[in-house]
Amino acid sequence: MDAEISKLEQQVEQLVSLFEAERSENRALRTRVAELEGANRRLKAKVDAAAARIDEVLQHLPQVS
Repeated sequence: MDAEISKLEQQVEQLVSLFEAERSENRALRTRVAELEGANRRLKAKVDAAAARIDEVLQHLPQVS
């Protein structure tokens, strides 16, 4: 009986350890996702601004008949 309890205790400790490791990794991944989403928003703004400048330049080009 003591051996079974000891084995169960060891399994619970392993499970808790795995849970804590996964929770830590999940936290790190959420932080990384937030950083990448911010970078993505900044890059999209740059692309949108470049597209607007290109459109403006195209509006000023003479029409070819």
